[in-house]
Order: sequence, then C-alpha cells, then structure tokens
Amino acid sequence: MTEGYREKEVRRARRDSLVRLRAKGIEPFALTYEPEIHAAELHREYADLSPDSVTEDRTSVAGRVVLARRFGRLVFFTLRDRTGDIQLFCAEDDLGPDRFALLDQVDLGDVVGARGRVVTTKKGELSIRVDEVTMLTKSLLPLPEKWHGLKDPDLQQRQRYLQLATDLEARRTVLEVRAGVLRAFRRYFEEHGFIEVETPVLQPQAGGALAKPFTTHHEALGIDLYLRIALELYLKRLLVGGMERVYEIGRNFRNEGVDRDHNPEFTMMEVYQAYTDYEGMMALVEDLVRAAALEVKGSLRFTYQERDLDVEPAWKRVTMLASLSEAVGEEVTLGRSDLAVLADRHDVGVDPKWGPGKIVQEMWERIVEPSLWDPTFVKDFPREISPLARPHRDDPTLTEHVDPYLAGIELGAAYSELTDPDDQRARFMAQQEARRLGDEEAHPLDEDFLTALEHGMPPAGGLGIGVDRLTMILADAPSIRDVIAFPHHRPEQT
Repeated sequence: MTEGYREKEVRRARRDSLVRLRAKGIEPFALTYEPEIHAAELHREYADLSPDSVTEDRTSVAGRVVLARRFGRLVFFTLRDRTGDIQLFCAEDDLGPDRFALLDQVDLGDVVGARGRVVTTKKGELSIRVDEVTMLTKSLLPLPEKWHGLKDPDLQQRQRYLQLATDLEARRTVLEVRAGVLRAFRRYFEEHGFIEVETPVLQPQAGGALAKPFTTHHEALGIDLYLRIALELYLKRLLVGGMERVYEIGRNFRNEGVDRDHNPEFTMMEVYQAYTDYEGMMALVEDLVRAAALEVKGSLRFTYQERDLDVEPAWKRVTMLASLSEAVGEEVTLGRSDLAVLADRHDVGVDPKWGPGKIVQEMWERIVEPSLWDPTFVKDFPREISPLARPHRDDPTLTEHVDPYLAGIELGAAYSELTDPDDQRARFMAQQEARRLGDEEAHPLDEDFLTALEHGMPPAGGLGIGVDRLTMILADAPSIRDVIAFPHHRPEQT
C-alpha cells in the first residue's frame, strides 16, 4: 500500500466520521468553549496528589488530542493545550453507552473539551475522569506519524503549525523565548524612561543600513516605495523632535541571502538616547542581554550549542584594527598601500573598487570573527564602512561604531551618532559614488533626513539588536530560521 493511498484512506475515514457526527446532531466545528483550567495549572495545583486518588473537584479543559489508547470500556486520551498535556480518563460507566460510543469518532488531532473530576491513576498520572466530552473541531488531516512531531528541519519550518502542535519544546524555542526577550526589553525600557514608538515600514528611501531593499509601488500616490531595511533614520527624526529616549521593535526587510544568522525578514530592536555616546550604548547592551538571559534562562551563565557562555562580567573590548593585527601577526593600518596584497596572502578576495576600510572589514570578518565566542565588543570601524556613525574622537579615519558579539554571532551595532549635517551629506555623497560603481547596498542620499539634521539633533547614542539572533542564542537553536515562526521557502517541487 503506497503512502499516498494510505493518506487518502485516512482522509476518507475522517470525513466519514464527520458525517456520522452530524447525523447524530453533533456539530463538529463548535462556536465556543470555556475551559476552566489549563494543563500546567492542574499539574501545579495537584502535584502532591497520591496515586489512585479521587477528588470531588470538578473542572473542564480543552485542547488537541495527541494520543489515544483504547481498552474495551476504557479510553485514555492525552490532551494538549497551550501549557502542556493532561490525561483524560474516559470510562463507559461514567459516560454511559451512547456517549462512550461517540468516542470512536474522536481521532488524533481533534480539538475537544472535557469535563470531570480530578483524579490520579494507579500509576499516579494526574487525569480528568471525564463524564462529558464535547467535539470542538474535527481534524480532517492527521498529525505527523505517531504524533512524535516533524523530524525533517525543512518540514518543521514549512509546516510550523504541525511542529508546534506536536512538540512542546518547539513552542518554547520558536515562540516563548522570543516573547521572554521582548518582555525583558520592554520592562527595562519602561523602568529607564524610554518610550516605545512606531515608524514607517514603507519608506521613500531605504536607509539606516547598507543593504539591498525590496521594492513596491504605491498605486494611489503613484510612487515607488521600499520596505525598510532599518529603523534608524525615522527614530533619529524623533530625537530632532525632542524625544530624548525612544525605541522601536519591528520587522526589517533586506533582499539578501539566507544562512545561519541571516534571514531576509527579521526583527530588530533599535533604541536612541540623547546626551550619551557609544560607551553608553555598550553599557546598555550589557544590561539588555543580562535582563533577557535572566528572563529566559533564570541565570547569566548558560550553554549555547554545548559551549559555555557567561554574560555576567563586563564584556571584552577590542578594536577592529588591533584584533586584525594580532590575528595576522603584523600591524594593519588603513594607510598601508599593500592591504590588497595582505588580504590575498590570507585568502581574502578583494574587489578592485574597494577602499582600504572595506578591505580591512573583509579581512577581519574572514580571519577574526570566527574566533570570537565570549561576549565581546568590536569597536572603532573605518569611516568608509560606517556612513552614519560619528568620527572617532581620537582618529578621524575611524568612527565610534561598535558591534556586540555573543557566541560568535554579531548581535547588532551601536554608534555615537553623527549629528553634523554637512559631514552626513559628505558621507552620503561618498555612498552615491559607491553606488555608481555598482554597490547595490550603498546608502541612498536622503535629503529629508539631512533637512531634519539641519534643524539640530542632540548628541546621542544609538543601538540596534537583532531580536532573532539573541533569541537563537537563548533558545539554543542552531539557525535563525529555527526561531522565526514562518520563514520563507522556495516553492516545493511537485
């Protein structure tokens, strides 16, 4: 018997069950039901109940049937709700012959409500001894084989709803850890006087980062717009408007490839604070990561992919040039005329159009970045590759730009923000030259943002943290796509 034939038979059997239920006057797609308690609450409340106990406490639960065992005049269902599993103990003596016979129409995957007394079995398993069962939703397609869940990583992402229905740990990894990270962020910001805001997703200029945007068209206005690649430039406009502490948590979209820690649609948290700099932002990173770790892990020490991490001590700080110099065994400066030769010696390909800052960045990412594991700030990036950061106070060829790294993953970026509109215009013009030479990720010229800067933005620090990447680490997930509920895929071949 082929797999396709078996699936057709299962579908036919379930539709036959649907007909039988309706023939008995039972609507298999109920309008509403109000469970009185959830599985996890039951287990907490009756944790001390001894085996083979019968209470007089009656309650009701609702959820999906993920396991069924039938023994003549007894049926045991495992019911799964949003908090966990609870057993339903169904006896013909309690339900009566007619209602007990209806349990034959309950299949794995059906959503049911059940009411009865709280008991434990002889083996000590907490259960509801049911005297009333209500069909809430008939499942016309079966759950994954043996209800163990989807094992294929691609199917887990394509059919996330089935993974979540059959795997409680997946709910924690995909949804609950992210919720904990965001809860910790918002609590911290509320306690420190920041206000949460929303800025446009559709933008006339896709700025705030070096990335290729997605393009769309606004029919009513007759203009092309871009899905935002960063939250930055509109949040800075709010600083101009006198909002001294603002943050936003929102989706960004970059028309780029997919790998372990990149996805074209992702969630960023960006925060801007007037009257501070990138030193203040580094302190903020430490505070936010610790708050998230405590919320999710309950500890500042934990493991990621079987390696230890500790976010309690102050993070290590290195500069890009010094760490690259140490790795290659000789001093690397932006003024060296042989940077391309040095890159070639270390198997780093160089585009002839690149300036020294871009060459240094590519070398650093290839040679140094893979060696980072413990919490580290990598700071003082070349001016060429940081068009929105303030010039370094001690070296104008560099910027006050810092990237935080944890478990070898770049969490985001922070700056002492550039407030000089003339300097910002010069940076934008340099990016236009790079665009003319073929760099699709070069920053566009944003005249409206320059006009805002000309009205005066206070000195400020800015920070962006990739929520998905931090979630990935705290959920101990190997890939960013494991913590995004519905990542995009190529269409399946048929």
